[in-house]
Amino acid sequence: MRQIGLTIGTVLLTTGMAYAEAETPRIDQRQANQEKRIDQGIASGQLNEREAARLNKQQDRVGTMENKAKADGVVTKKERARLHNAQNHASRNIAREKHDAQGKRHR
Repeated sequence: MRQIGLTIGTVLLTTGMAYAEAETPRIDQRQANQEKRIDQGIASGQLNEREAARLNKQQDRVGTMENKAKADGVVTKKERARLHNAQNHASRNIAREKHDAQGKRHR
């Protein structure tokens, strides 16, 4: 009986640790911030529909990468680094599109 209790405790502890490592609050928050930046660009007229669609598609790809990384229950350092680099790239694209002269020409 005692052995079964230890086994169950070990399984629960291990499962909890794997789940904790699969959580990505920083990545999720950054995704939310970048989506908010895109929405603000649309509202202010800095982004046209085509630019916004392209940026949203890129955000979706980062989300897909995150889901694939979480699929096995653990997000490794290498996977986190890839996600971070993808988010950096997306962030640069958002800034570039929001500050280009394209929106200003059509006013």
